[in-house]
Amino acid sequence: MEGPNKKSWISLEDIKKNFMEERRGMPDKEAIDEANRCLYCYDAPCITACPTGIDIPKFIKRISTGDLKGSSKTIMEANPVGASCSRVCPTEELCEGACVLNHASAPIMIGDLQRYATDWAMKNEQEFFKKGESLGKNIAVVGGGPAGLSAARELARFGYEVTIFEAKEKAGGLNTYGIVSFRLPQKISAWEVDQVEKLGVKIKTGVKVGKDVSAEELQKNYDAVVLAAGMSKVPALGIKGETSKDVYDAIDFVEKTKTEELTNELSGKRVAVIGAGNTAVDAATCAKRLGAELVKMVYRRTEKEMTAYQFEYEFAKQDGIEFSWLTSPLSILEGPEGEVKGLECIKMELGKPDEGGRRRPVPIPGTEFIMEVDVVIKAIGQTRHLSLIEQFGLSHDEGVVIVDHETMTTSKEGVFAAGDVVFGNGQGEAMVVTAAEQGKKAAYNVHKKLINQSVELLG
Repeated sequence: MEGPNKKSWISLEDIKKNFMEERRGMPDKEAIDEANRCLYCYDAPCITACPTGIDIPKFIKRISTGDLKGSSKTIMEANPVGASCSRVCPTEELCEGACVLNHASAPIMIGDLQRYATDWAMKNEQEFFKKGESLGKNIAVVGGGPAGLSAARELARFGYEVTIFEAKEKAGGLNTYGIVSFRLPQKISAWEVDQVEKLGVKIKTGVKVGKDVSAEELQKNYDAVVLAAGMSKVPALGIKGETSKDVYDAIDFVEKTKTEELTNELSGKRVAVIGAGNTAVDAATCAKRLGAELVKMVYRRTEKEMTAYQFEYEFAKQDGIEFSWLTSPLSILEGPEGEVKGLECIKMELGKPDEGGRRRPVPIPGTEFIMEVDVVIKAIGQTRHLSLIEQFGLSHDEGVVIVDHETMTTSKEGVFAAGDVVFGNGQGEAMVVTAAEQGKKAAYNVHKKLINQSVELLG
């Protein structure tokens, strides 16, 4: 498939094709040839560059010798969501970016080789790990995303009875609901969830901690709690007209394409996506593949300041997404039936740096204009689960839980935190692979606290 259909009208059949996984997996010969390019460095910088510390030369060597079970086990040992990460990690910034062959030819295609091995494991229904001998202790994990799954898996391997409380109908978090299907099909996340469940981990879906069960109950009934609840909805723009029926939350918009029947309701429409992060790119590319005639990302800073990964940006450009830099929305214009008729904007310029060192966008008087659009998608970040955090009585910085990043301990005895709840305000980068590593750290330090036994981190 060469990308989304560019016609003003698009059939449901074409839309379904647009949402099939974009990149093919490596054929056997190509994977073996690529694996044989690896130098199998003794002190491999690619391992250091991987947040989960996968032994990359080891898993690649095993591909070259035909040991795909050993290869995929090496990956999954270090990264419980290694199949998803093979598709969504910014490898050019991490492992591949550190490959020594960057200085000679081209880096090893580590992400593609990781996918090759884990695809084999999924196809062949491999189970790599077993539940440990019971320690007679119970752990609650709040949230079934990458951090929660990672923590739960390691704790189960130690021998704890683990229960994940997940608010949505399925576990997997961002990997299940928040990353577009043409990059990460739900079946990949489902396999990783299944690996955790087979260790005896109970996953209670449709249960919202703080509403269906209280934080106090969890702290009372479990020996430790790992908070891995992620983040919440996109915040309000704070402008007139954003309650229109044609204004969407980017998180909900992407999720709908993964959980409901695809439709061509955007066929021929003009869409503005406000924001320039990874979620904004996902929303924009979804809109285009749903048949939108024009999709424009609106961002108040410049291309240089956008927070989306470079590969996400390139992906958007390949899909024909347009960009309106140094532009800020003022109001959403509505028609007589409450429909979007346009987006009033103003041009910006970059002023003095803010507290974080980023130059503040400043409006330029007299540069107001109307952008003709039919749909607006908000993608300006996500709010925090502030009420939940406060129920646990945790210290936080504007909704970012304060932790010791070596142990993932919080200000509350017996409560650990990992993943998106601890990212933000200069604390780390919200990547799936980093969340997985934090989940491991949380599990190891729960074990150290309850059993007084240290465990060396894998990687």
